[in-house]
Amino acid sequence: MDETPSNLSRKSWLRHVPLALVGLVAIVGAVTLGDVLSFDTLRDNREALLAFRDQNYAVMALTFLAAYIVIVAFSLPGAAVASVTGGFLFGLVAGTGINVLAATVGAMAIFLAARWGLGATLSAKMEASEGRIHKLKTALHDAEVEVLLLLRLVPAVPFFVANLLPALVGVKIWNFFWTTALGIIPGAIVFTWIGVGLGEVFDLGGSPDLSLLWEPHVMGPILGLCALAALPILVKMLRGKKEL
Repeated sequence: MDETPSNLSRKSWLRHVPLALVGLVAIVGAVTLGDVLSFDTLRDNREALLAFRDQNYAVMALTFLAAYIVIVAFSLPGAAVASVTGGFLFGLVAGTGINVLAATVGAMAIFLAARWGLGATLSAKMEASEGRIHKLKTALHDAEVEVLLLLRLVPAVPFFVANLLPALVGVKIWNFFWTTALGIIPGAIVFTWIGVGLGEVFDLGGSPDLSLLWEPHVMGPILGLCALAALPILVKMLRGKKEL
């Protein structure tokens, strides 16, 4: 049975609902949760959190995982606080694992929401276009993995931007998933490590120093990974020029 134009139009509109919902929740969250998801809140409730963790470790881990996924999926404020909290509650190894899993699942959620709606529309237009836009899409697909890794490794790229842009140009879902899981590990280790020593910081009346990420001994290895990810792109560009 052929679908009527009205049914097709309704389905096209519904495809944009998930991303619109993400945007709406993100705006509401930015206004209402900025002071809630903070280190001050963690400091004020740390004894209760640690006591609950000691008595219900699995429940705490699953609850934290779910909360972190929601924060990332809806681009809510507090992602850095959540990463540090993972180290504070679960230690470096388990905390890093939980942080990476939560951030990856949350990133996949917003990626799929964008890809299903606006991303599908833009990707189809780019595929049908000619000239520079078509060349740009071809170049992106040829170096898809390298570009995705760079988006994750470069600290200057906001996390939500690295989730949305790939969806808008139609990258492969599997490539987005594994490059996200792999590419966020260095940053996750740094933030989790800060959380491991958070109890001592609170005892001294201080606040966690997130500027540690920009210290040379931390930034150096991350920039090295960025260079490794960018090298194949550079090689492909040089080969393309030689072929011309």
